[in-house]
Amino acid sequence: MLPRHDGRQPGHIRPYTFTPDFAPHAAGSVLASCGRTQVICAASIQDEVPRWMKAQGVSGGWITAEYSMLPYSTLERKPRDISKGRLDGRSVEIQRLIGRSIRAAVDLEKLGPRTLTIDCDVLRADGGTRTTAITGAFVAVARAFRVLEARGELRSSPIQAQIGAVSVGVVGGQVLVDLDYEEDKAATVDMNVVMTSQNQFVEVQAAGEESTFSPEQFTSLLEGARVGLKQIFDLQLAAIEA
Repeated sequence: MLPRHDGRQPGHIRPYTFTPDFAPHAAGSVLASCGRTQVICAASIQDEVPRWMKAQGVSGGWITAEYSMLPYSTLERKPRDISKGRLDGRSVEIQRLIGRSIRAAVDLEKLGPRTLTIDCDVLRADGGTRTTAITGAFVAVARAFRVLEARGELRSSPIQAQIGAVSVGVVGGQVLVDLDYEEDKAATVDMNVVMTSQNQFVEVQAAGEESTFSPEQFTSLLEGARVGLKQIFDLQLAAIEA
């Protein structure tokens, strides 16, 4: 197997770091850095639920997310969505994915009548912004729940599963884990995998880029994701404990 352009082996993730309490006014926050990709993830908590939950008599709490790429996160300035008067389709898709992923990790009944909002703002983009956002969001949420526990507002953490995400792809016939932008551009198959630390899937997004892929390649991609996520889960736990 050939080494990658940055010297990594195919199954190795990029260097991952978490800087906790990056947004001091949030209940829990972290700057998640995956290689050169940087995402600020901040969790805020309100003691109320959306009106639709009240109207339908739905018990428990709710979790939602917002995602944006800051104008200077890419080489060429990316206009803010507000300047266009609407969110672009990609941002909507990603923030819904983040919300679904974190809801899969949390017992909403134990959360109680609260709304947890996760803001994910991309500071620098070099591939894997959605997976870095999900991975960082889990850390921010876990730290926010610790604050609520310390205040006596939660008897125990509502977290029921550890969640992480990673990209995998086929580049030059090889299965690579955690693609940066250069690799992502060259990938013939691209996949994003969201999983729990118990190897349960939350979501799998896979597509051939003007190509197809076999069942054997699909299995290899999932195995690559599992190996990469094992590394990420260990780093998440250390950041939550920090």
